[in-house]
Amino acid sequence: MNDTSPSRPARPVLDVWCELQCPDCHRAMADLRALRERYGDALEIRLRHFPLEKHRHAYAAAQAAEEAYAQGRGEEYVEAVLARTRELAERGEELLLEVARELGLDAEELDTALIDGRHLLIVDADQAEGRAIGVTGTPTYVIGGRRLDGGKSQEGLRERIEEIADRLLAGDGDGGSR
Repeated sequence: MNDTSPSRPARPVLDVWCELQCPDCHRAMADLRALRERYGDALEIRLRHFPLEKHRHAYAAAQAAEEAYAQGRGEEYVEAVLARTRELAERGEELLLEVARELGLDAEELDTALIDGRHLLIVDADQAEGRAIGVTGTPTYVIGGRRLDGGKSQEGLRERIEEIADRLLAGDGDGGSR
C-alpha cells in the first residue's frame, strides 16, 4: 500500500530553517525536543540550513552538520554545536572538529568534508529555498504552508506549530489557514 494514498495522507513536515551559530536556534531546540516527544514519527521534523552572513562560521558549521548526519549522528552534533554558539564564534572550525571528536565521529573525515566541500550543494540548496519562500532570519518554521518566524520571539510558537500539526494530522490539509 502506498503511504500517500487518499485513505492515508502523507505525514506533515515541519521544516526548521536554522543556523548553528544562532543563539535563538539554540533556544528553539527545547521546542523541537518537545515536538519530537509529542508527535514521534507522525511529524517529520527537518533541519534546513540558513547560515547568516553576520555569523562567519555558520556556513562551515552547516557543512559539518551534514557530514555528521552522513556519519549517523547529525541531531546530536547540531545540538552540541548549538549549545556552544559563543565558543563557535571564537574558535570556528577548531570547535567543529572538537565536537565531532567528543561525539565519537570521524573528525578527520569531517575536516576533509569541510575542505572538499562535498556538502556545499545541500547547504546552498537549503539557503536558496529559504530565500525563495521569504526566510530572512533564524529560526524560521514552515509547516502546512505556513511560515512562522522565531527570530523575533519564540513566544507561543510551539503552541502554534502544534495547532497546525494537529489540524494536518486530523486531515485538514490546509493546516488551518482559512
